[in-house]
Amino acid sequence: MVNQMVKTSHLALGAIPVAVALLISVPMLTKNEIPISAANSFDTLEIEYTKHQLKRLSYGVTERVGAEKTEILSIKNDGTLKYSVTEQGYLQPDKRSKLDESKLNKIKALIKETGFMSIPSESFPVLEDVTEYQKSNVRVTLNGRVNQIHWPEQGATDGFIPPIITMVEAELDQVISEIGK
Repeated sequence: MVNQMVKTSHLALGAIPVAVALLISVPMLTKNEIPISAANSFDTLEIEYTKHQLKRLSYGVTERVGAEKTEILSIKNDGTLKYSVTEQGYLQPDKRSKLDESKLNKIKALIKETGFMSIPSESFPVLEDVTEYQKSNVRVTLNGRVNQIHWPEQGATDGFIPPIITMVEAELDQVISEIGK
């Protein structure tokens, strides 16, 4: 009987740290945002994000994939932005701006805390029957470490594109939409 009570009390005492850990971790895991505190002032980040609107052209026996539109967004460590567009082979004038510090820290934290830099730069094959699609590329340099990833839009491949890639893509697309106004 005493032995049974000792086991129960040990079980109850052991459950307390587990319960506290759950109370702390569940809100962090269910948040939609990455904590900005993950980025610090010593981090250096440079990003080059490219989007191509591609079209497959068939010339009888041969095929060629050409870009109808290419957008390039460059973000420097100080938040300096450069946005270039080439449409139908014609380069538009560059747009330059500066990213506010909170947005820059959000992007830094997203890349730093999600394991983005550890994603292998594997290739995602494009399906044969797809004739028009968007292909993106992001080259990130974080504290001297470089990672470059290429991927087509999800509907153009049967490969699984990790959600972190689409999260980074959405943040960078938002920057493009703000600078493109």
